[in-house]
Amino acid sequence: MMSASRINFFQLAPANLKAMIALSGSVKQSSLGPRLVEIVQLRVSQINQCGVCVDMHWRDLIKQGLDPRHVNAIAGWREAPASFFNARERAALGWAEAVNALPHQDLTDAAWPALREQFSEQEIAELSYTIAAIRGWNVMNLSLRNQIPETPAPGF
Repeated sequence: MMSASRINFFQLAPANLKAMIALSGSVKQSSLGPRLVEIVQLRVSQINQCGVCVDMHWRDLIKQGLDPRHVNAIAGWREAPASFFNARERAALGWAEAVNALPHQDLTDAAWPALREQFSEQEIAELSYTIAAIRGWNVMNLSLRNQIPETPAPGF
């Protein structure tokens, strides 16, 4: 459903915007690596139906050189060939989906063993912050009806 943006939240709460940008920047600088961060951000944005974020993270993964078929397969990663996503990426995607389902469903117990096998405690914390950050952006964009730009901003 197409509708006009409700407000320009980028201009109206600069201190909050700065904090959100700082959090997003910090997760991109984490030990997880840019590819994994973008894969998780794209998957959470797909689930939450945030077109702005889907567009942004899809473009970022393409810029990183990820095969477009692999990017498109993120939505159905469980059915994708093993060569598309390694065990670490699959564990991260499972965790992202489980955490994103909270509080309506708690699927974290099922996702936890694979996560622990692939990630250190620090990496689990960083991954969880990544999920929290993108959920925050999804909420802002969806609730305030921020639209996918016709032309992406320079550098995005």
